Amino acid sequence: MSTINGNGVAAEVEVPLNRADEVKDLLTSLQDLIIPFIASADEDAKTKHTGHSLQIPGGGPRTTLVEHHPPKKLESILSKELEINEGAGGKDGLMGVVESVLKYSVNTWDQGFLDKLYASTNAVGLVSELLLATLNTNAHVYQVSPALTLIEKHTTKYLASLFNLPASTCGGISQPGGSASNATAIVVARNTLYPETKTDGNGAHRFTIFTSAHGHYSVEKAANLYGLGSKNVISVPVDDSGRMIPEEFERLVKESQDRGETPFFLNATAGTTVHGSFDPFTALSSICRAHNIWLHIDGSWGGPVIFSPQHAASRLAGAHLANSITINPHKMLGVPMTCSFLLGADMNAFYRALTLPAGYLFHNAPGAAVDDIYDLADLTPQCGRRADALKFFLALRYYGSTHFSQLVARGFDNAEYLLAKLKDAGDFVTLSPEPLPCLQVCFYYAKGGELGADSQANSKQTEQIAKKLISRGFMVDYAPGEKGKFFRVVVSGNTRKGTLDGLVKALGEGAGELGY
Repeated sequence: MSTINGNGVAAEVEVPLNRADEVKDLLTSLQDLIIPFIASADEDAKTKHTGHSLQIPGGGPRTTLVEHHPPKKLESILSKELEINEGAGGKDGLMGVVESVLKYSVNTWDQGFLDKLYASTNAVGLVSELLLATLNTNAHVYQVSPALTLIEKHTTKYLASLFNLPASTCGGISQPGGSASNATAIVVARNTLYPETKTDGNGAHRFTIFTSAHGHYSVEKAANLYGLGSKNVISVPVDDSGRMIPEEFERLVKESQDRGETPFFLNATAGTTVHGSFDPFTALSSICRAHNIWLHIDGSWGGPVIFSPQHAASRLAGAHLANSITINPHKMLGVPMTCSFLLGADMNAFYRALTLPAGYLFHNAPGAAVDDIYDLADLTPQCGRRADALKFFLALRYYGSTHFSQLVARGFDNAEYLLAKLKDAGDFVTLSPEPLPCLQVCFYYAKGGELGADSQANSKQTEQIAKKLISRGFMVDYAPGEKGKFFRVVVSGNTRKGTLDGLVKALGEGAGELGY
């Protein structure tokens, strides 16, 4: 559109902006799709105790949980939706894709989703994600994210204080997941204990890292990425309860030193991925201090137990002695993915370890104490930083911390309830340590309580039953064991007892239908 100005020259007239109405229109249409998606999980919860979800018409066995297809078949079904065209698809095209994404995705709001170390989010979680998308800013420097920067600093200080880390220096940083938090801890540890490595590299050092035999793979991945070498990650044996054995750790440290290596980092675990075990932090801390080793606790899964003093007293005893701690509210606490924090006992050490001069971006005062650092990307490997702390902060403001204490306690109650149901049923062999260290229950299906000696047959049985469960509206995972693959069911504080009743029933009926 153009007009003629006073000089007789055509001038372009800009069309008025109308973005707010466009957003309102799309959000209304989106709401018409996502509200029924969530409501369907609420409705389906009424039938979970029967061991079989409501069946929904679809291109295959379909429940509220999922209509599951192999990758190539789903790719064929979604062939039109996966096309990227030059022309605009508009609102109808967009909503068509959204509808298909909802139809062929796992509905984590469904009670039957017991597969991973996370479950659905909640209403305030959706609100927080919408707010972050609306702001669409980067929490790397204070100037472009002032309120969000303060929220991150206050949220991480609050979390660190729950673990009784030193009040004057503790705090934390938001990270894009537990793996990133663990990896960052390794770099902070190396640069703090051996400051020359920050500029000179590993040099003559052959650094070694120690982690539980049941620890998360992210430690080896980080050693690979940061040039430390995955072979230099030394696995420490665990006891029958899945807890790292301190004497074995000290033995392996001394052997590493005798080989001329430089042990510098211990990754202890609060809630191992499979069994949920918590390492003995107090005993491990003494060994770390004696050998100048950084004590890191990977609490990606079990860290939120800190909200329940009843359960934290024994499980997290000694956590206050750690140099750094990973915690993921997006797991046990129902905060949207992703929300992870790396907490530190001394954030000044974090700053010294990670800061780099970038005058075009960071404007922190030289030599400032960490409490006066507000350009937060100067404390992290990432420059692009989503303000994920907002999601947990809003959840705390909406629900209150007591809610999370009760949520964690209900989770433990639910896990113990499932364990008791399996033992009473008589057709399962349970593997989890007792009392349960965390919110997962591990077991084999074994008719009459007798598990066969053929590990391959046991694995096949577990895999087939797990697949059978999906068509019944339950999704659980499995892991390798000495006697073959076994089930690992993860509950949460929002899992209903009726769901667990139905799961045990579905396991037995599914096994029977398969001839086991």
